[in-house]
Amino acid sequence: MLETPRVEEGGHVGPVNSALVPRYSGESTYALLPRLRDIETEDRSADIKVVGVPFDSGVSYRPGARFGSNHVRQSSRLLRPYNPATDTSPFAQTQVVDAGDMAINPFNINEAIEAIEQDALDLTEDGSSLMTIGGDHTIALPLLRAASARAKDPVALLHFDAHLDTWDTYFGADYTHGTPFRRAVEEGILDTEGICHVGTRGPLYGKKDLEDDRRFGFGIVTSSDVFRQGVDEIIDKLRDRVGKRPLYISVDIDVLDPAHAPGTGTPEAGGLTSRELLEIIRGLRGLNIVGADLVEVSPAYDHAEITGIAASHVAYDLITLMADLRANAASGK
Repeated sequence: MLETPRVEEGGHVGPVNSALVPRYSGESTYALLPRLRDIETEDRSADIKVVGVPFDSGVSYRPGARFGSNHVRQSSRLLRPYNPATDTSPFAQTQVVDAGDMAINPFNINEAIEAIEQDALDLTEDGSSLMTIGGDHTIALPLLRAASARAKDPVALLHFDAHLDTWDTYFGADYTHGTPFRRAVEEGILDTEGICHVGTRGPLYGKKDLEDDRRFGFGIVTSSDVFRQGVDEIIDKLRDRVGKRPLYISVDIDVLDPAHAPGTGTPEAGGLTSRELLEIIRGLRGLNIVGADLVEVSPAYDHAEITGIAASHVAYDLITLMADLRANAASGK
């Protein structure tokens, strides 16, 4: 088998060198990064692992997010190593790899949740961080459990989504893509002084939805707030709310308007633009991010890869934040 030339910088193995290999050829890893198995040696380990969770048994409307992980990978082929928005090269700052997909039972939600939590704990046992690509939003609960266990404390949460996802049940089921953050509050794994929804909008079942949400401790930044107040003011509010707490970021791609992300299961009109979402994420630089996920990409509804491309860039900027944090910690900044 021919050896694949890669960009190597800062002592780290980076993406396939696209000046020598066409971007459309070869296996599809996230951003053409090396696989975990290819870099794990006695003297090298991964700092950030991109892992897929192809699971959508918790959806309440359109299915298909089980195919989201590989769709985002395919859509990420055009990403490049240098991020001018932050003047950093995340793949040179830290060793970032594609760790493949978790093998999750699609027929048993309880078993799936347990497996995701255990896999997340196993993957982070070496001190690495996860950038998880789903999958539906059910997966956020076990990922939060693992993040809280690693942090040894409840974690702050910024939840980017059109929906609250703090409902109690669907059809009597406790674990669905609409319930993860209610369960997380009930389990005590969220620091309720530092949790906030961003980008919510659209009709609810009743005013009680908002009353319950406030009771759980969530702040709410609606998509209208972003439009009227502006990105910079929203960033300041989010940074103040999170402070120095260990922070988990969960992004449902339906936080974007359907014009920017049609390929999702529960679209709502009036959402953020891709530009607004990316700028808000970049504004979180320096916060103590302990993990992130990106969910609800459903490729069957994604004409022209619009959603996949947006999702791949969101994941790229989240990885950039985590890489920058690790690099600064290593240098004592």
